[in-house]
Amino acid sequence: MEKVNLTEKLSLFSEQYSPKIVGELNNQHVKLVKFKGPFVWHHHDHEDELFYVVKGTFDMEFRDQTITINEGEFIIVPRGVEHRPNAHEEVHVLLFEPATTLNTGNITNEKTKKELDKI
Repeated sequence: MEKVNLTEKLSLFSEQYSPKIVGELNNQHVKLVKFKGPFVWHHHDHEDELFYVVKGTFDMEFRDQTITINEGEFIIVPRGVEHRPNAHEEVHVLLFEPATTLNTGNITNEKTKKELDKI
């Protein structure tokens, strides 16, 4: 058992849209990610995703609405729902999702990370 300091872990990387695994439980990953700008439109057929804002703010865009997620807030995106995170300034986010979750869901492109670093 060990505690995890999110500020310390976030200081270890600067890459955008490159999630890092910081914990595992019950076949779930706890990940940290930094991003700025729009991601790709995608969905996950079998996994729900939780996005918790550690620092900053971002818009979770859906085809029919946009929800702004502020520091200290989270949103759960249900499986099958097309979405796109978009941050005007760099945001630091904790993700909680099944270990099988691919960051780009049903899309494969240059932002797809098939293997994630553990920090």
